[in-house]
Amino acid sequence: MSTPTPDIDIDRSKGDFHFAEDYAFDAGTGLREDTIDYISDAKGEDEWVREFRKKALKIFQDKPMPTSWATKDLENIVFDDVRYYLAKGQKASRTWEEVPDDVKETFERLGIPESERKFLAGVEAQFDSEAVYSRMKEDLEKLGVIFVGPHEGLHEYPEIFKKYFGKVIPSGDNKFSALNSACFSGGSFIYIPKGVKVAQPLQAYFRINAENFGQFERTLIIADEGSEMTYMEGCTAPKFDTATLHSAVVELVALPGAKIQYITVQNWSNNVFNLVTKRGMAMEEAEIRWIDCNIGSRLTMKYPGVILKGRKARGEVLSIALANDGQHQDTGAKMVHAADETTSNIISKSISVGKGRSTYRGLVQIPKHLKGCKNNTECDALLINTNSRTDTYPAINVRGDHNSVQHEASVSKVSAEQIFYMQQRGMNEGEAMSLAVNGFVNDLVREFPMEYSVELKRLIDLEMEGSVG
Repeated sequence: MSTPTPDIDIDRSKGDFHFAEDYAFDAGTGLREDTIDYISDAKGEDEWVREFRKKALKIFQDKPMPTSWATKDLENIVFDDVRYYLAKGQKASRTWEEVPDDVKETFERLGIPESERKFLAGVEAQFDSEAVYSRMKEDLEKLGVIFVGPHEGLHEYPEIFKKYFGKVIPSGDNKFSALNSACFSGGSFIYIPKGVKVAQPLQAYFRINAENFGQFERTLIIADEGSEMTYMEGCTAPKFDTATLHSAVVELVALPGAKIQYITVQNWSNNVFNLVTKRGMAMEEAEIRWIDCNIGSRLTMKYPGVILKGRKARGEVLSIALANDGQHQDTGAKMVHAADETTSNIISKSISVGKGRSTYRGLVQIPKHLKGCKNNTECDALLINTNSRTDTYPAINVRGDHNSVQHEASVSKVSAEQIFYMQQRGMNEGEAMSLAVNGFVNDLVREFPMEYSVELKRLIDLEMEGSVG
């Protein structure tokens, strides 16, 4: 889908500020049953939601920390020190003037209102635990498009929301999906009616302002038969000395013939643990496309996936990850073929700078009884320094004789000769390194919306300053 997209500035320094805390709702630190009760009471939830949360809490408490992944980094999370719910108020404003002044200034500095006026069909802005602003263009409302938070979805559209909520990603999927299911607050609920093609993107922007905070937004997008839409999310947080936790769950449902494109530009500060579960389900001749950019955070563990449940369904993940000093980008993709003639494509590019570490972790499954399935996986890594590290863990399980799979992986390093060559033509070391890195990701960046590709190249320039030597 070709859609106009906003020029959102993702310069890391732009997000490094925060305001003094003044919250009407504060659940305190630690995660217990009374924390769940506080969240449910503050939101005025039905009893079944409270029970859903408490069951998820029990799953979270019983499940061990993942041992085969980034275990050493995860051990630094002290769950008892995290603040699980903070909110200024309970209802998202529909006009910008109603937003609290400090929150309004935050999003104005990040360019959100301007982007909405110029490019976007709808915006939701979340500050800590709750959306503070939510608005969609009137012509989309007349077409039956729904764009609200999950709390509103539960109360106002239960017949649609409950049918798919927690079905693509159940609470017991992993420890952090259970954590999100226990504490979820904020996020987006979107429903696109049959045959509606939303030309402009819908966007959510997630902002962490408080120290020692955990943000647990929950997003559910349902594209009905033959509909099309693009959703974009941006993320920032100020730099604190203490750890911040972000653990989201995103569920996508593309019904027959529908198309969903989900774009993420993550620019968390390097004290954030970003542990996210994202998965879509594509029915017959439907398409789900994840475009994922991971720059920033202390640790990111994120593997967008697609369950190709209907015949001729298509799934794609295009991702870029950049790990600088003290950062680990553990990212990848999952494609589960569950019907004949399904197609999946995974293209991953990672850059490791200084002592940064990037990891690709992928899964492709094609059962024996299926026919005519195709998968392409490409994993390319670039090392900038001798101390940087990259790992690739592809798991491709293909059975039967009537399917096609291809896998390609490469690891390369920017050579001293390349840098010397460019320096002889007037570039300094940082400029030469930036050119080499942008050349490495250029074929993938072309797949990003134009304004995002410009900003990604600018951010790469910033990351490459001082990377040589």
